[in-house]
Formats: sequence, C-alpha cells, structure tokens
Amino acid sequence: MTQEKSTDIRILDVEVSFDPVTFRAPLKFGGRVVDHTYLINACVNVETRTGNQAKGFGSMPVGNVWAWPSADVEPAAAEAAMKAYAEKFGELFASYPEYGHPVEIQFNVGAEFHHQAKKVSERLSLSEPLPQLAQLVATSSIDAALHDAFGRVHKTNSYNLLSAQYCNEDLSYFLDDQFAGEYLDQYTLREPTAKLPLYHLVGALDPLTDGDVTDRPNDSLPVTLVEWIAADGLTHLKIKLAGDNLDWDIDRVLAIEKVAGAAQAARGCGEWFYSCDFNEKCDSADYVIEFLKRVKKSSAAAYDRIQYIEQPTSRDLEAASAAKMHEVAKLKPVVIDEALVDFDALMRCRELGYSGVALKACKGQTESLLAAAAAQKFGMFLCVQDLTCPGASFLQSCSLAARIPGVSAIEGNARQYCPGPNTKWAKRYPEMFNITDGTVGTGRLSESGLGFQSPSWSATGVDKIDDLAAAPTTSERIVRKSERQDE
Repeated sequence: MTQEKSTDIRILDVEVSFDPVTFRAPLKFGGRVVDHTYLINACVNVETRTGNQAKGFGSMPVGNVWAWPSADVEPAAAEAAMKAYAEKFGELFASYPEYGHPVEIQFNVGAEFHHQAKKVSERLSLSEPLPQLAQLVATSSIDAALHDAFGRVHKTNSYNLLSAQYCNEDLSYFLDDQFAGEYLDQYTLREPTAKLPLYHLVGALDPLTDGDVTDRPNDSLPVTLVEWIAADGLTHLKIKLAGDNLDWDIDRVLAIEKVAGAAQAARGCGEWFYSCDFNEKCDSADYVIEFLKRVKKSSAAAYDRIQYIEQPTSRDLEAASAAKMHEVAKLKPVVIDEALVDFDALMRCRELGYSGVALKACKGQTESLLAAAAAQKFGMFLCVQDLTCPGASFLQSCSLAARIPGVSAIEGNARQYCPGPNTKWAKRYPEMFNITDGTVGTGRLSESGLGFQSPSWSATGVDKIDDLAAAPTTSERIVRKSERQDE
C-alpha cells in the first residue's frame, strides 16, 4: 500500500454457511434446467486501526449451472466444488493480516483465486479447475460482507466510502494508467436512485397464457406472463432464447409481443421493453443479425422494444472463432455477461465489438464496481442483471444498480422461481419485493453498509433481520478465524 488510512480495516474472522433453496418452478437456460440451489452466506467481522469492530453480511446463490457449465464436471460436483471453494476462502480472508480498504483487501486476496481453484478441484478429483467466473461467484458473499462491514464500522453507506479519503490506491492500481488519480466515488452515486424498473424473466419453459400451463404451483403467485404483467405492472421483459433454433427464437419473441400487447392494452400501458438473452448458444454474429432482421420484418414494434442483446456467443474470448459483434452493435447494444470476469476481459470484449456491460453482484462487489467504472469511462451501455437472487442477494444487486449512473433497470427473478427466502425480507423492505407498478423502490437502500440491515443467525440459519448481534450457530456453518496474535 502506498498510504495508510485511519479508516482502514483488517479482518478478524469469517463465517460461511449454506442455505438450501428449492424452486417453485424450473428455470431453463443454456440448455439446462435448474430446480434448486444453495445460498452461500458470509459474515465478516472487521476491526479498524483504532479498535472499533463491526460485522457485515453477504449472500449469493451458488449458481453453478450458469458459472460452470462444464461438459466434463457434473452440476452436482461443480456445486460441491464451489461450496468448498467458498469455505477455503473463508479461511484465506480470515488469515489475511493487512489493514486496508475492502477493494484493496479483495484485490490482494484474489491473487490466490486461480491457485486455489486448482487445489480445490484436485482435492475433489475433478477433471478441471473452477473457471474464473465460478471463482468470483463462490467468493462474492465474502466480498459483499467485507464492504458491508466497512460501512457498518464507520456507520456510513459503503458507496460513500470509495473516495481518496478512504482508499489507499487509485483505480490505476486495479485497472490501468488511464484511471490514474481516479477513484470509485467518481463512478458511483452518493444517494441511491429512487426507483428502477424491474426486468421480469420470461424463461424458455415459462407459460405465456393459460393454454400453456401444464402444472400450476400450489400457491397464490402468478404463473403465466399475462398474470405477471397484470399483477406486477411489468414494463420490462427479459426473453430467454435458444440461440441454436432461429425459427423458434423468432416465433417466441413474436408470441410474447402478441401476448404482452394484449395484456398491456388491458391495463392501459403503451410502452414496454425487451432484452434478448441467448445464453451464449449462437454460433455467430450472423445468427443475431438475421434474428433481428426477421423480427423487425415481422413486427417493427417488437424490434423497437428490444433494448439490448445479451452475450449471444461463447464466453471463450480467446478462441480463434470468437465472434465479432461490431455489426450487431450497429443495430442494438450488445452486452457482455458470462465473458466479463475482469478488466482484461472487458478490454478484449471491446475489441470484439461489444458495446455494453452486464453488471452482476454475483461476480463480487469489488469486481462489479471496477467494471462499472471502466464501462462508464469507455461510454458503454450499462445494465444490472440477476443470478435468480433471493433475499439479501437481491438487495445487494439492487443496491449496486441504484448506485451506478446510467443503469436503467434491475433484473429480479427469485420472486418467480424461488420466492421463499424473500418472505422475511419483504416484511421490512416491501417496496423491494412486492412489485405493483413494475418498479423496485431502491431509494430505501441508504442505510449503513450495503444499504440495508443485515440478518442475525439462528439454529436453522439466517433468520431475522436486525444488526447481526448474534453469532451464527447453524449446523452447516463453517467458522474460519485467523490464528494471528494481536499486534
């Protein structure tokens, strides 16, 4: 570190636990169906140079099917490896001896990511190490908890602790010399955006009308797209597409346009939007161009509603066959998602013609903030997306979206597919979870830490919302404490 701040913190201990989450309806993307996940929960206890202490909390789904879609490692094995990786980094973060800002601590501990990915996979006898995206997702809860604790120990929102007053290094330390003398406060807002439109996912298996319903869950929630639009006042729809079946993809968009048009007319809404997500399944940029041209020919209105295209081709940016998106970007913004794992990847994507960035809290608070700064520096389109995040993980995602200038909407899928963990949070933050006008009330996210109160822990895991006064006692808890002596 080039400097030392009185506001610097060090980590005293890290606690990691896992909560199982069952889906009320299956979610299909990238050719695979997901019906369950685990939440990786992390509690980080920190101390300032003056001895003040506070705890912070972070939570994120494992998301292995999205983060590690391997042909050789089965989903269950990938899920187990990501949980083991989270446990290992609970130990490593707890043993990190230096004081610093959370961005600096995360960046420095992150130097171990690739090495530990190999070690964890070897220990579990897997044929490949955790890919970089899986590494980020598995450690994102700890990263979020660290930022949350930093805000709590200083009794301030974490997004207001990103200036030179609190950071020992400017952005050139993490990115490159283009960012010399700049800090993250230049790329974030001091107050959260009051509200953001909610992007509602229309999965490949999701019914559009009653005629498509084959199995209605035994609950009171909407099921069809028509019902969701009416209940939540939706204006933004994210459409999951096949990417390898052009006729199906076009027909799906046109069917959604027809159904949405009738549903919106019934409630007097004349303006709504789409994003199109091919989950990397397109074999070329030509596929996307043909898709857009044929949609426009069939329905100019549907074409005009498309705000952006999300990562249509492979996340492998170094492959000789990596698709160039320059021509697609002339038609619609093309955002990088799965390929965006660090600054180098962002720069490579720009060379390939990508014109936008999809931020995701599951890639880590630190990495998301750095990517947001770079995207703004280069004038790229910005959106914040979801890993079907319930409970605290959704609040983290919303807090990120509400603090990044230029973000126009926030994706939130858990209320459709796995709403169970939302229940206790909705009681305190109803404007975040009970959607009625198509928007999320993000202005509420101005409290200390990441903007919302953290939960305490009980014998069955994360339970009630307060100020993390109690220590966790869950049977699945993993406690990782540093063995260093006080200096």
